[in-house]
Amino acid sequence: MPKSLRNTVFKDPELAPLFSQDDPTTVFTDLRQIGCGSFGAACNRITGEVVAIKELKVDTKRKKSEEEWNDIVREIRFLSQLSHPNCVLPKGCYMKDQIPWLVMEYCIGSVADILEVHKLPLRECEIACIVREVLTGLEYLHSKQRIHRDIKAANILLTDSGGVKIGDFGSASFTSPANSFVGTPFWIAPEVILAMEDGIYDCRVDIWSLGITCIEMAELEPPYFSATNPMAALYQIASNEAPCLTGGDWSDDFRKFVKFVLQKDVSSLFGCLH
Repeated sequence: MPKSLRNTVFKDPELAPLFSQDDPTTVFTDLRQIGCGSFGAACNRITGEVVAIKELKVDTKRKKSEEEWNDIVREIRFLSQLSHPNCVLPKGCYMKDQIPWLVMEYCIGSVADILEVHKLPLRECEIACIVREVLTGLEYLHSKQRIHRDIKAANILLTDSGGVKIGDFGSASFTSPANSFVGTPFWIAPEVILAMEDGIYDCRVDIWSLGITCIEMAELEPPYFSATNPMAALYQIASNEAPCLTGGDWSDDFRKFVKFVLQKDVSSLFGCLH
């Protein structure tokens, strides 16, 4: 792992165009932390636009630093190719003291934040609006043979104007089909689990995760969340029948939609986004 990430970036003919050589602290002002993680919000000094900033720290002394850096580069390259109103879009990349800064459009929070704050399920009309926008974003990604691989309420972001955007592309795949074991256990599709044994999966795994997210929005958590640990959940997801809505005053259409997208026979989902 090179000691100077800055030199690595600006000497690489493929990476250099993705990064600005400006000092981000001269471009952005009023930097403040968002939540407890590495995200912050700032204001562009020139345009006045509020943006989100993610510090992508790499400990160059760690053995896995090369792998971490490659993951960062992959995420930046993935984001640089996005252009859709239902995907969180990049606003640029910078280097500050050997730390890449990923600047993105600002969102006020996630669907998971709403569930956590209010401790109540969303209304069906709200779920329908969110799902429609997410499906539109997924249709765009899948048309480019991209797979998000981590659809869940925490990665569905909301803007102050009511927009719905897919966020966090750190687990995304450039190609479909794929075979890496990637995702969050309770939301992960059976095909991803089974792919650990030399199998493959395609973009339809995102549809399964969206179905689980529907249950999360309707029941405050995904199936198996309270009853078992993540590793046991993987076994349950691979072995059991597909989950369904278990309670609530939901319409037949909503129940049918969840049942349709949570199918283990993924051949039935061919072209489902249309």
